[in-house]
Amino acid sequence: METVTPSHYLCLSLCLFSIGFFGVLLRRNLLLVLMSLELMLNGINLALVNFSRTSLNLDGSIFVFFIMTVAAAEVAVGLALLVALYKRRNSVFSEDINLIHN
Repeated sequence: METVTPSHYLCLSLCLFSIGFFGVLLRRNLLLVLMSLELMLNGINLALVNFSRTSLNLDGSIFVFFIMTVAAAEVAVGLALLVALYKRRNSVFSEDINLIHN
């Protein structure tokens, strides 16, 4: 049986980040874009914890807590903006956002 090495975790974090990156680029629904951003942040967090664990240094793990705090704030602000956008435009698609037109 093969053991899980740090390179496996790094490959998983790269896959998570890539899926999130392409989700941000290709999705039109802003809720899915926010979910893709969260996936990207989780991929970065996994890589940071992996590097922190392999180097026996807690700096990466501590930095993950700051990223999680920023992600929670992003979700709160992003969902509030999406609710306001839906009330105003009755849509959450990115092409329906026009800041010049009322």
